[in-house]
Order: sequence, then C-alpha cells, then structure tokens
Amino acid sequence: METVNCVLSAPTTNALIYDLGTFEGFNFREDGAIEDILTAEEVISWDHDQNGEAEFWPSGDHAAVALIFQNQTSVTACQLLALDRLLVDLGGDDSVNFLKIHYMQEVCGSDLAQITVEQLEDLNLHIFFGQSFMDVRSEAAYELFELYYPEAYAIWEKTNCDGLIFGLFRNLPVNFHWLG
Repeated sequence: METVNCVLSAPTTNALIYDLGTFEGFNFREDGAIEDILTAEEVISWDHDQNGEAEFWPSGDHAAVALIFQNQTSVTACQLLALDRLLVDLGGDDSVNFLKIHYMQEVCGSDLAQITVEQLEDLNLHIFFGQSFMDVRSEAAYELFELYYPEAYAIWEKTNCDGLIFGLFRNLPVNFHWLG
C-alpha cells in the first residue's frame, strides 16, 4: 500500500469508496460547533482556508469507524483517506477488516497511515462472533483446540463425547482481546 499524501491541495468530492459514516465538527474561526452533521466526503473536501480551521470526530453512526478513531480527539482528511484505501486493499469494509485495523492500532501500536495489507495478513489473529459471550467462548475453544492440538482434536472428534469443558485457555499461545 502506498503512503497517503497528507497534503490536500484542493477540495475533493466522492474520493471515498466506502461509507465511513458522519462526523461532527468544531470551527475555530467561528469559535463554535459546526451545526451540520457532515459526511466523510464533506470532511475530506472541507476547505480550511475558505470555511475556517476545523476539527472533526465521528458522530457515532458508524460503530466501526468510531472504534478506529476512539482514542483520538479529532480525525483528519488524510486519516479518512488512509482508512478507505486500506479497506479497498483489504477487499471490503466488513467487521473483520475493521477489527484487524483496530488490533494493529491498539495492540501493536501501529499508525493508521503506516498499516499495510501484508502486516494484517501476517497477524496471528483469530476473530470470533456470537450472540453471547458464552457462544463466542465456545466457538473459540473448539476452533483453537483444533488449531493448536490437531491430534487430540482428531481423537476427540471420533469419540461419542457430547461436548468438552474448556478451562480459561491457560496453555494456549494466544492473546485474547475483548471488544465489549
């Protein structure tokens, strides 16, 4: 992935491929909140010379985008372009891709503009979904059991055992990160 050029010489429109939600903002020239809720495209095309210096943050309507920028006081046009380009390179804006990006930022300490698809593909990251924590825990236990202990899993699979009871994954070489 190429590095995003963070100098936007002129306002752009329709520069984003994916819908990154809406944003609230503060205009420093007017010393007040921007009354309109802006789309990500409007944030990118905001002319700071004409409209006044401003900062923006996710309004919360796109939970995955809010997750990516949760520890920041504001979001720049360059960050939105970097996120969109990374999602394009990953092949979509599904939840798994957002979670991988979030993991790279929060756990690995990577800067959004520096994250590459290769880094995300090289992660030993397992993502599980379910209706409740118990469903997620159960799915993770069986899949990780099969992955890390294939011989034992093959033996268990051939038995008439109705189920397994797993401990708290004390011996599995994985790091659990709960996004609750």
